[in-house]
Amino acid sequence: MTHAPVSPEPVTPGAVGALRARRFPSPPPPLRRPLYVLAVLALLAQMAWAMVTTAVQQTPTIDEPVYVGTATVYLREHSLRFNPEHPPLGKLLIAGGLAFAHPRLDPSFEGDQTELGRSVLYAQGNDPGRLMRAARLPVIALTLLFGLVVLAFARDLTGAPGGLLALALYAFSPDVIAHGSLATLDVPAAGFLLTSAWALWRARKRPRLHLPLAGSALGAAVATRMSTLPAVPVLLLAAALSVWHADRRGAERGTERPAAGRSLRRAAVAAGGVGVLAVAVVWAAYLVVDPRLRWTAPDTLPALRGLRAAAVDALPLPRAYKDGMAVQFGFEDSTFEGFLFGRHYRGALWYYLPAAVLVKTPLGMLALWLAGAVALLALPRLRPAAPYLLVPAAVLTAAAMTGSRDFGVRYVIFLPMLGAVTAACTTALRRRWAAAAAALAVFVAVSSLRTFPYYLPYSNEAFGGTSKTHLRLHDSNVDWGQDLGRLADRLRERHPGERVWLVYKGSGDPAHYGIDAADPRDVPKDRVHGLLVVSDSAVAKAEGRLAELIAGSEPIDEVGHSITIYRR
Repeated sequence: MTHAPVSPEPVTPGAVGALRARRFPSPPPPLRRPLYVLAVLALLAQMAWAMVTTAVQQTPTIDEPVYVGTATVYLREHSLRFNPEHPPLGKLLIAGGLAFAHPRLDPSFEGDQTELGRSVLYAQGNDPGRLMRAARLPVIALTLLFGLVVLAFARDLTGAPGGLLALALYAFSPDVIAHGSLATLDVPAAGFLLTSAWALWRARKRPRLHLPLAGSALGAAVATRMSTLPAVPVLLLAAALSVWHADRRGAERGTERPAAGRSLRRAAVAAGGVGVLAVAVVWAAYLVVDPRLRWTAPDTLPALRGLRAAAVDALPLPRAYKDGMAVQFGFEDSTFEGFLFGRHYRGALWYYLPAAVLVKTPLGMLALWLAGAVALLALPRLRPAAPYLLVPAAVLTAAAMTGSRDFGVRYVIFLPMLGAVTAACTTALRRRWAAAAAALAVFVAVSSLRTFPYYLPYSNEAFGGTSKTHLRLHDSNVDWGQDLGRLADRLRERHPGERVWLVYKGSGDPAHYGIDAADPRDVPKDRVHGLLVVSDSAVAKAEGRLAELIAGSEPIDEVGHSITIYRR
């Protein structure tokens, strides 16, 4: 018995659409534009308020006077002689703010960069509060602009809801708020790297439009901090990958696809072009400071040998940059003191930074970073973003973990930025996962708001909150000299007329803020009576005389969760 052939059912456009929807799920539908814009503005306004309030209330941290003094020299003398271990771009941004404060500079000053910073702030007729506010404002503005990059990167990757989630995590990050409100280089360098990664991701569709931005941003990062150098080969490979993908995408759209060899050559040329542009930005930063590039290596410059010397000499960068790298290698060859979970030690612990990040990052943020990374790797349509997000973060973190300075999570400040974009990938999962992500984001916001305005010493609830950070970490995680002004106010309000003995870790001048104090380590122990005021980083590493003084005293007050007041 024969059967008539069964003709296949015609494939309707609706069936094709359903098939495509199953294979290539579309991003979440965009929210109403006015409400979306309002939410973005509200998040950025909250962040701006937090950073400006913090900047106004905090006195200079340890690194800031060096950068302010160097930036003032840039403005007044166009000289590169100070702070060669950091390239000039970040300090040029600080100088842009200082230009409106018209800082005075004594042309006869002689001293090192630390003495320069203290002299500019306190000894040359300048108003230190006004200078610090002017120096911090450009970094605050740049930090807010990087928030828009986070938003755009996450929107490109996951859609409008993901963009809003990423911006919320960024805007409420205590570490980003803390360091984005200071005249330092950590946030600008990390933000430029983020911008380069985002531009490279967009170059997968329009390489000619976005590769120049990627190269410029990469150069800006390298011209701000040398710690960004490990990311250069990663992002150059990402540039090549973007061009290769653009060729493949053009073939899928019906245009002629270049031969494999030609496509590889185009990718290599693109990576080389990005690298050349980055190098040009570095040279431009030095030329802006001094068009004649006058530079004399300091007498104390460490000598480089072997592979280090060969690698540094091979770089197509200014001599001042190369000598700055020698200074950095000198730091890496030195031994510093650290403090982690109550243990005071010499040297560096490879697990210090992961442990510090675990303490200093909101719990909801940690959960969203992990969930976002899993989603990014698990979902085929998101997986191509891994070389632009996960790989740079992993390489930079690994490089930072090998460093000799266990001083704080600011060395991995790129994690809250790249992590926020990665966390947005959770919105591409099923709807119940998106609801969980929103709940975790609210948890992050509450945790961040509770620490206001003490963002620098923040730690999450699992480790006791901000008031307990000093028991587990030190230095820029807790006490970076930022609360000298608050200490002066506290002594006037609660302890007027009492004898004060001060052990302060910072670059500020106590006398300028009206603190009349002596160092208790300079006199016999039995003469130390009254108030003993000690920075928490000094408490963490106390030995000998100071440890004996603290042991014989009773804690009665604290200032900014970074300074403890004892009574003897």
